[in-house]
Amino acid sequence: MNDDDPEQLLAALKVEHRRLDEEIDRMRESGQADQIELARLKKRKLVLKDQIAAIEDDIHPDIIA
Repeated sequence: MNDDDPEQLLAALKVEHRRLDEEIDRMRESGQADQIELARLKKRKLVLKDQIAAIEDDIHPDIIA
């Protein structure tokens, strides 16, 4: 993957975000979720969300005319 290509980086971050979401859901459904691990995954997911938003803003800036 080319780290200079924001579209590829964005796609990779979205894949990781979805993977974390699925992992969190599986942990909750199992009924044996480790609360510390859940909190760690949720925090990572929020960091990814912020990174995704920042890259999307760079790719498609809001231009107020």
